[in-house]
Amino acid sequence: MFMNVEEVEQALLALDEHDRVAVIHRGLRSLDTEDANVDQAEVDAAWRSELRRRIDDVESGKVELVDVDESHAQLRAELAARRK
Repeated sequence: MFMNVEEVEQALLALDEHDRVAVIHRGLRSLDTEDANVDQAEVDAAWRSELRRRIDDVESGKVELVDVDESHAQLRAELAARRK
């Protein structure tokens, strides 16, 4: 059965949020041809290293954490300024 883009979109939007996320995730992964060649242990190690670096930045005072409401307000202001 062949579905056109509009039919696929309607079917996708009819799914509950969890299933939509799963379908979209699978679709995006299908576009990444390098996934098959990824060593998950290397990916995990890289993320651990990145997280350690970020934690160190916070603990050393190099960066300052911002309250989520303040962060959202800053982002909204920045986006509004870009639209002008």
